Amino acid sequence: MGTSPFESNESQSRDAAYWAQNVSTLKLSMAPTGALNLNVDGHHLAGALQGFGQMWQKTFRVSLQGANVTPGEVIKTWKERFGTFWPKGNRFYAPLTGIAPGEIGLISMHIPGDTPIGLPLSTGVLVIYADDVSFTFMTPQGHVFAGWITFSAFEEEGCTVAQVQILLRAFDFAYELGFRLGAAKSENKFWEQTLSALAAHFGVHEPVQTRVVCIDTQVQWSQFWNIWQNSTIRTVLYWMATPFLAIRAQMIRR
Repeated sequence: MGTSPFESNESQSRDAAYWAQNVSTLKLSMAPTGALNLNVDGHHLAGALQGFGQMWQKTFRVSLQGANVTPGEVIKTWKERFGTFWPKGNRFYAPLTGIAPGEIGLISMHIPGDTPIGLPLSTGVLVIYADDVSFTFMTPQGHVFAGWITFSAFEEEGCTVAQVQILLRAFDFAYELGFRLGAAKSENKFWEQTLSALAAHFGVHEPVQTRVVCIDTQVQWSQFWNIWQNSTIRTVLYWMATPFLAIRAQMIRR
């Protein structure tokens, strides 16, 4: 029996509600209290095709063995408490209306990210997809990596599994160099610690399984000039300039 075109259109309409509308430039009119809207507003999105470095797919998962929790309940909690599961010293400012399609979250962290010390980074993400059992972020220009990151939960052999999967390239050659010198391992630890914290919230202390696959060993020299949009460099310069800007503002008021 064939599918009615009306049923097909209705299904497509439901699916469309889970996706962000086409966005070329990020616009954020109001930031959450305490968040710095730097390197986000006015920036274009950057997927893995726009990055400089090698392309990687990273998958992190943890089995919530023994926890009486459904995939939907895991994702609901993850959305509501997303930043609280991050390693200490890193802040995620959730959209004012929550993690939903088309919303923007701001990030304040120290790279490489798995420790509370390092280079300051102000950036953000766009929620390009969100349903009851998964949600996906896409990064803006200048972020450490260019790509997509999907958070999901599902049942496997009668057990609920929480997963983070990333498809990425380092955004520019400076980040690529950092990845090769050890930042990639630090990033892996970041997501392993995040999943461990999520599991602990449900009373589970299972090990996180990590799988890293190189999809493309080549770098994209055509994206060499991405360095001009490096958000870490821009954040460092911003904080270096802040004292001088404050002095200048005081002199103007006099």
